[in-house]
Amino acid sequence: MLETREPGGTALGERVRALFLDPGTTIDARAEALLLNAARAQLVRDEIAPALAGGAWVVSDRFADSTLAYQGYGRGLDGDALRALAAFATAGLEPEVVLLVDVPPEVSRARVRGRPGAEDRVEREDDAFHARVREGYLMLARADARIRVLDGTLAAGELLDAAWSQLAGLVP
Repeated sequence: MLETREPGGTALGERVRALFLDPGTTIDARAEALLLNAARAQLVRDEIAPALAGGAWVVSDRFADSTLAYQGYGRGLDGDALRALAAFATAGLEPEVVLLVDVPPEVSRARVRGRPGAEDRVEREDDAFHARVREGYLMLARADARIRVLDGTLAAGELLDAAWSQLAGLVP
């Protein structure tokens, strides 16, 4: 099994991640989408495609749906343009299942504040931005059967059980 994260997972992706999350960096919404998809293209080419070709499972913390939620719904970019860009970056690769851990923005903000370290650039966005992103994710889930919504307010063990129940038909 291969575990990845976005942005990240490759040397290029990790450099994009550092730049993308840096609170001292200002990035235009279109530039964000391009950066994320550049990192995604490298991740697919270097890691995901070879793992899948070898028969491995791939579990990724975020993929193209995140760009639709954050840059589309959150930043107001055109969803069709973002879908086309993601399709180009991934050569059409899409996950079979997406587990969306849904957490209200106020719960998420409290969790972020409760952990050590400073908030990153995206975490510092206002509540309205995070509400748009959440609603975007939920709209994507309503329109796409691949996306399974999990209650992120559950205790960790209960959330893990809920995730496994969503994957039960796929795991041999």
